[in-house]
Amino acid sequence: MLDIVLSLDTLTLSRIQFAANISFHILFPTITIAMCWFLLYFKIRYHLSPHPVWQRAYRFWVKIFALTFALGVVSGITMSFQFGTNWPGYMETVGNIAGPLLGYEVLTAFFLEATFLGIMLFGQQRVSPLVHTLATAMVALGTTLSAFWILALNSWMQTPAGFEMREGVAYPISWMAIIFNPSFPYRMVHMLLASGLTAAFLIAGLSAYRLLHGDTKNAPRMALKIAILVAAVLAPTQAIVGDFHGLNTLEHQPQKIAAMEGVWETQKGAPLLLFALPNEATRSNELAIGIPKLASLILTHEWNGEIQGLNEFEGLHPPVAPVFWGFRIMVGTGLIMLLIAWTGAAFILRKKALPTLILKVFVVLTFAGWIATLAGWYVTEIGRQPYLVTGILTTQEAATTIPASHVGLSLIIYLSLYCVLLAAYIHTLFRMARKAVDKPEYEASELPHASHRTDTSNALSQLGEG
Repeated sequence: MLDIVLSLDTLTLSRIQFAANISFHILFPTITIAMCWFLLYFKIRYHLSPHPVWQRAYRFWVKIFALTFALGVVSGITMSFQFGTNWPGYMETVGNIAGPLLGYEVLTAFFLEATFLGIMLFGQQRVSPLVHTLATAMVALGTTLSAFWILALNSWMQTPAGFEMREGVAYPISWMAIIFNPSFPYRMVHMLLASGLTAAFLIAGLSAYRLLHGDTKNAPRMALKIAILVAAVLAPTQAIVGDFHGLNTLEHQPQKIAAMEGVWETQKGAPLLLFALPNEATRSNELAIGIPKLASLILTHEWNGEIQGLNEFEGLHPPVAPVFWGFRIMVGTGLIMLLIAWTGAAFILRKKALPTLILKVFVVLTFAGWIATLAGWYVTEIGRQPYLVTGILTTQEAATTIPASHVGLSLIIYLSLYCVLLAAYIHTLFRMARKAVDKPEYEASELPHASHRTDTSNALSQLGEG
């Protein structure tokens, strides 16, 4: 492996390193952005019906949140180093826009999270319930604001607006146009829904794991059912938002759509390729299996709608195979998540116990959201190539000139560390779930009071647990 890495050039190694860093980092915010809202829901339910089941659910999942949040912060710091070490041309060209947006994230989101995170994690016994719930809400708002600013910058890199170039440097002329650029609304909603699905399947998977290992308590059953119902709503919503996002991409980045669909020649009534092996040497698809005209119908909402082919872009288009297959992995994983979420929701709404097979499937799909998110992120980022900022700055122009051996060595260190951390993280999650199985349902201080036993019975019966 060392020989292979060191044989690559600086640009390739820098791209691999950034891909590795962003891939590892995005796993954790994808969970924490939505999980904090789940925690806030548990807190509010506890205020409305103060039964310890909601408190126990909160206490278990806030530990998962804390671990995930910590890894997200640490992995995010390493990414910021690369703007100076691996991509100096990026800040030199668009730093007037990228710098403030990253700064806004720190000022409005990171500080908000940091201020209230300590209260959320350690202040439950030291502050009033209302203050603790407010702290949870502020952390949830902070994680969402963080996503807002990062996605504003990333969307601007995809569809730049509100700037002007002076001597090769981008200067802002309208921050509203920069932030709310043409692709931002779609990308923001798409990412928030992806986070919701990722967190929902994580909660469902670990809760199902606890039940399969003999946990008879109410907390994992309640968390499982809430996660399944949320996923059952978010999955079809994501499909609808994805359709609007695709239409926006067709308008502003047609070369990305052409790569996603494997369309080489501009054509009307383009087929939807279920399988193909894109060959850039021959500029054709091998072993193609498709449904006639369906790609045009989905993308243009017309049977004979026209889709521009890759050959129209004179080489200024992304690598086809990774975008083509990344899109199919994303959609395929999403369809599996939709199917199992609706299946689980059908049992819940009919107040029937989930079969063992369904529980096992949810365990297998614990990290399905990661797969779909990474595949979608690769489609987005690779689909922008050869540009780092569309139409302004190519990846080649932004790359560092330091020796390839330096980048290769740091890449090996990063990959080794990330593999260890990811394995440790997954192992810790399931270990925490196993330990929770053996804990008593309520600690002495959590035993239900007679005054709200009736409320408890009603609440649990509504969940099918009465």
